[in-house]
Amino acid sequence: MNVGFIGLGIMGAPMAGHLIAGGHSLALKTRRQAPENLVAAGGTPCATAADVAARSDVIILMLPDTPDVETVLFAPDGVAEGAKRGSVVVDMSSISPIATRDFAARLAERGVDYLDAPVSGGEVGAKNAALSIMVGGKADIFARVKPLFDLMGKTVTHVGETGAGQVAKVANQIIVALTIEAVAEGLLFASKAGADPAKVRQAITGGLATSRILELHGERMIKRTFDPGFRIALHQKDLNLALEGAKSLGLALPGTALAQQLFSACAANGAGDKDHSALVQALEIMGNHAIAEG
Repeated sequence: MNVGFIGLGIMGAPMAGHLIAGGHSLALKTRRQAPENLVAAGGTPCATAADVAARSDVIILMLPDTPDVETVLFAPDGVAEGAKRGSVVVDMSSISPIATRDFAARLAERGVDYLDAPVSGGEVGAKNAALSIMVGGKADIFARVKPLFDLMGKTVTHVGETGAGQVAKVANQIIVALTIEAVAEGLLFASKAGADPAKVRQAITGGLATSRILELHGERMIKRTFDPGFRIALHQKDLNLALEGAKSLGLALPGTALAQQLFSACAANGAGDKDHSALVQALEIMGNHAIAEG
């Protein structure tokens, strides 16, 4: 396919690379210079989002937040100006489900289809083409784009109509945040009580408490490797979506609110650009004790 890819950051660049490796023609746009490896592999840098859209049958977005997506779609020289009738916009960012439905309706007036397809799996999943991709939109459009999803992800699920993918991603981010918090509390307790947290982590990965977060982020907490795979500031954004949505639905999400406050404490202490596993540092500050590798 002729594919456009807008947003070539930590996640977007390796995802675009898998599409090029899969034989697709890619038009590229990012705020900075397009990565040299993607250009060398055959990607075509474009000056504007409209130019990307004009060259593409499927336009993929991988952007930080709702306002970024709106700007790329509808600002002057945006996707909407260049998109052909019958083309498909695939937003793989994590943004508001309500805004997603609005964007889809505005593009539909121009004859452009829309899928919301946020992902989970972080930098590691993006590099290994092992992302979980949650898709909202028409079933026939999903089927048309699925070969692209299969190049980027290991688990690809059509959740439902427009916005359903974003709803699933918000649910995912609630569960991830609360699991990070639980792992952090458990390892902090173990360390403060005098046990080797690395050995404790090893012991409990064989039981009911095991999880990918215990395996990956538990190790980060112990080894103090907080270079971002997924930044705290971005997880804060996703939990804001969860709490705003909960308010509109009349739901109480107390655990989510707690996790958001811990992320806020991290950000206030200069850790907003660290990996979200650095949530443990908020608990360490309160307990006046840092987890340390044994």
